Amino acid sequence: MPTVEELVQRIEGLEERLRAAEDVQAIVRLKGHYAELVDARYTRDGVKDEAEVARLAREIGQLFTADAVWDGGPGLGLCEGRDAIRERLAKPTLRFAWHYFVKPRIEVSGDTARGTWDILSPCTTARGKPMWMAGVERDEYARVDGIWLHTRMALELVFMSPYESGWAPRERAE
Repeated sequence: MPTVEELVQRIEGLEERLRAAEDVQAIVRLKGHYAELVDARYTRDGVKDEAEVARLAREIGQLFTADAVWDGGPGLGLCEGRDAIRERLAKPTLRFAWHYFVKPRIEVSGDTARGTWDILSPCTTARGKPMWMAGVERDEYARVDGIWLHTRMALELVFMSPYESGWAPRERAE
C-alpha cells in the first residue's frame, strides 16, 4: 500500500501532466482561432468590406502579446507589436486564403511554449491568380493572466506555386 507521501507525489505528478496537456490544447485552440479569424477576412469572391476586416484585425491582434513579433518573411513583411500586427492584417495582400495548420509540435515550459506547425494554404493573389502555398511556422507563446498568446510567429515559405503548375519542380529534358 502506498504511503500518503507517495500518493501526494503521484497526484502532484498527475496534476503537472494534466496542466501540460491542457496547455498544449489551449495553444492548439489559439492557433485554430488565429487561422479562423485570418480566413474570415475573405469570401470566395474576395476581401470582405473594410469595416469587417478592421474588426477581424482587432480580434487577431488580441491573440498576440503587446510586444509580439509577426514575421511573414520577405513576401509578407515583419511587424513588431500588437498594434503593428493589427494594422498589417487589416490590409490583406491576397484576394482569398484558407489556412491549414497541421502537425503541431508544441513544447511547454511553465508559462512559455514553442510550437512548430506545417501550413498549407490555397490562396488567390490580389490579381486573381490561384496559388498553392506551403511552409512552416515557428511560434513562441506566453501565458498572460492565465491565457496563452502568441509572442512570435515566423513563417518559413517552402513553396508558392501557381495552382495550374502544381508544386513539383519541372522535369529536365533528357
